[in-house]
Amino acid sequence: MPAAATTHSPKVDAYIAKAAPFAQPILTHLRALMHAAAPGVTEEIKWSRPFFVYNGVILGNLSAFKAHCSFGLWGQETAQQLRADGVASAEGMGSFGKITALGDLPGDKQLRAYIKAAASRIATGERTRSIVRPQVRVAKAEPVIPPELAAALKASKATDRFAAMSPSCRREYCDWIAQAKREETRLKRAATAAEWITAGKSRNWQYETR
Repeated sequence: MPAAATTHSPKVDAYIAKAAPFAQPILTHLRALMHAAAPGVTEEIKWSRPFFVYNGVILGNLSAFKAHCSFGLWGQETAQQLRADGVASAEGMGSFGKITALGDLPGDKQLRAYIKAAASRIATGERTRSIVRPQVRVAKAEPVIPPELAAALKASKATDRFAAMSPSCRREYCDWIAQAKREETRLKRAATAAEWITAGKSRNWQYETR
């Protein structure tokens, strides 16, 4: 763990001072636990609420509302640990649900252990980014088979062979024929395509490495 001095932000002081009276001791206590369990943690205001940053990565955050508080520890591994221990809650923001009193939270010893474990994942490089956004791959739609190609495939009895090709191969053939402006050209390309497909060749087979 880093040995740098902890940093208390005046902006977080102001945030806690403006919170409802019931929330102030909860926020103050959780803030102290964060600093005690993760020496070197710094404070910032992000999205209008206090955040605790460790080695440049978000470790956790606090929020105060009219009737409850929330306390969040960041990181997928930490979330999995909290769920496995049965202390995670999906009610409201944060990791532990809606907090109206310190009794709504696990004990201090357990909370410190969770904070230390979360900070250790950052210190060891297991967690290097505050937010990990999953990459969503959007599958391309199946290509529309030009009628000229469909007819040529049927005549050559190559429809099944064409269907067995990869989506990219099918798309290359369909685009090649559909892009031709003249019907005569489309028919000529369709006949050629059917011949190549029957032979198991891709659209650009001439340029493929042998």
